[in-house]
Amino acid sequence: MTEKEKMLAGRIYDAGTQELLQLRQRAHRLCKLYNDTFEEDGEERNKIISELIPDMGDGGYLQGPIFFDYGVFTKLGKNFYANFNLTVLDVCPVTIGDNVFVGPNVSILTPKHPLRYEDRNPYKTEDGRMTCREYGAPITIGDNCWIAGNVTILAGAVIGSGCVIGAGSVVTGRIPNNSLAYGNPAKVVRAITEADALKYKQELLG
Repeated sequence: MTEKEKMLAGRIYDAGTQELLQLRQRAHRLCKLYNDTFEEDGEERNKIISELIPDMGDGGYLQGPIFFDYGVFTKLGKNFYANFNLTVLDVCPVTIGDNVFVGPNVSILTPKHPLRYEDRNPYKTEDGRMTCREYGAPITIGDNCWIAGNVTILAGAVIGSGCVIGAGSVVTGRIPNNSLAYGNPAKVVRAITEADALKYKQELLG
């Protein structure tokens, strides 16, 4: 297996290979270009984002600034929306369904690092490169989810369809479909049901 294949499979890999370095530099450059555009530069923004995230459904909008490690290992469904400061470290695949809305300052983080500093610290390879050992796990978010501001989603998390994740939560595991979850670590508080429909919130309707 190549180091990229190991990385995507969640195996321990050498993060400093030329292939991975070039992929990261490309993504970081595209993020910088995107972040330097204005909202009214729609055509230019669409061109940049299609290079950064080629597997993105129609109707998506990323407010920016955005920060992706690779971009090409992230899949975004239709009508994806992200507010300010979306960070995606996609060393393993990130898969997000249709109609997912993301609040400001959300981080989606697939990497993991060894607990022992002896394994975690940078080291020099036989050919003189400085690198480090790393591994990760994929993240999946289903359709029709709302991820509120300042949420952190960690490696291996699976968020089912129709979920709402409360502001400031840290998602570490599996959240079932149609759940309201929040906290650190995020826990399911209750199911989202018909009783939550806006038609029953008369005090909110003009």
